[in-house]
Amino acid sequence: MNILLIYAHPEPRSLNGSLKSFIIKRLENAGHFVQLSDLYAMKWKAALDADDNTERQADARFDPSLNSKQAFEQGTQSKDIALEQDKLRWANAVILQFPLWWFSMPAILKGWVERVYAYGFAYGVGEHSDAHWGDRYGEGMMAGKRAMLVVTAGGWESHYSPRGINGPIDDILFPIQHGILYYPGFDTLPPFVIYRSSRTDEIRFSRICEELGQRLDDLWKAAPIPFRPQNAGEYDIPRLTLRSDVAPGQYGFGAHVALNQL
Repeated sequence: MNILLIYAHPEPRSLNGSLKSFIIKRLENAGHFVQLSDLYAMKWKAALDADDNTERQADARFDPSLNSKQAFEQGTQSKDIALEQDKLRWANAVILQFPLWWFSMPAILKGWVERVYAYGFAYGVGEHSDAHWGDRYGEGMMAGKRAMLVVTAGGWESHYSPRGINGPIDDILFPIQHGILYYPGFDTLPPFVIYRSSRTDEIRFSRICEELGQRLDDLWKAAPIPFRPQNAGEYDIPRLTLRSDVAPGQYGFGAHVALNQL
């Protein structure tokens, strides 16, 4: 299989750097083909701006979505964007690896999403009608591909528990797993999260690699998070709210996961 690892950490000698090397070696030893997008090493430009369309009229008002749409359709995207889109087309699975900084991904990785997920590529696709509101949330350009997060966090696991001070880890990662991965169609696997990352010695690192290695071995066997597909009848369209008979009494992020399928 073809696997794209998108990696966001500035220090090669960090825990994340060691895990990146382990991931690549484990996957390649299993016979997979791996491409790496090491965003800091690539000096990736994080800011989405008018220059992402190489043929944009200099005096035109900058509209981010329209600019993205025109560049994608006309083949005038910045070369770095087009290359990353090619990697996504090539990949059967994508792994996003990053440290959890201020309850989200590093800015450079968010910038990768904002620029690479062009209008017409990752959003703004499919029919929009009273019966079908675009190819998204279970449909889209990435349908049939798998994705997983590998995340390091400085806090204790209990800090990210259902009653922990930071909030449940599933809620914190929901905008990434549901909004960035599931939105364009990825089957999103449960994340692999390493807590108390600064407290990792050789013995713990070996144990982490053993557990992560099993997750990588099971990349095509593991059941994805059962997010509810948008256009399968559970949501009122075009209001895009859950029907009253679906998950009654449930609200928030959890209502969009079919728990009975876990």
